Amino acid sequence: MNKVLVFDMDGTIADFYNVDGWLDCLMAEDTRPYREARPLYDMFALMEVLNELKNDGWRVAVTTWLAKDATREYDKAVRKAKLEWLERFGFPYDELHMVKYGTTKADCTRKLGGYQILIDDNTKVRNGWTLGATFDANENVYEFLKNLRFRD
Repeated sequence: MNKVLVFDMDGTIADFYNVDGWLDCLMAEDTRPYREARPLYDMFALMEVLNELKNDGWRVAVTTWLAKDATREYDKAVRKAKLEWLERFGFPYDELHMVKYGTTKADCTRKLGGYQILIDDNTKVRNGWTLGATFDANENVYEFLKNLRFRD
């Protein structure tokens, strides 16, 4: 059976909301918060457990929204900044979806099939997930993943 971990980015793996002035930056179409956000976890440890899960047959997808009500130019800049963030911190994904704000995340990974777990900090997004289980990213994602490896 196909097994997929679907990660949100902002507030889930990137500490976006603790960047000073993040909302003002978004309103001014400044990508600084996307570039300056620190990881929420020790990325080496997270990468290690994700690679172990991938060796056990899991796939890793990142499905992240772009800024709300953004121009096409800002969307392009945000895509670039988010991709650079993932590369800089070595997040080991198999598939990446950067989509318009408010897009139903299940629509992005439905074609992957199988059992999917969405890891997201947004309750409304988790409540709208229809492809399997969800995990609240406000809890300890690293511990969840480590335990998932041994339940499998």
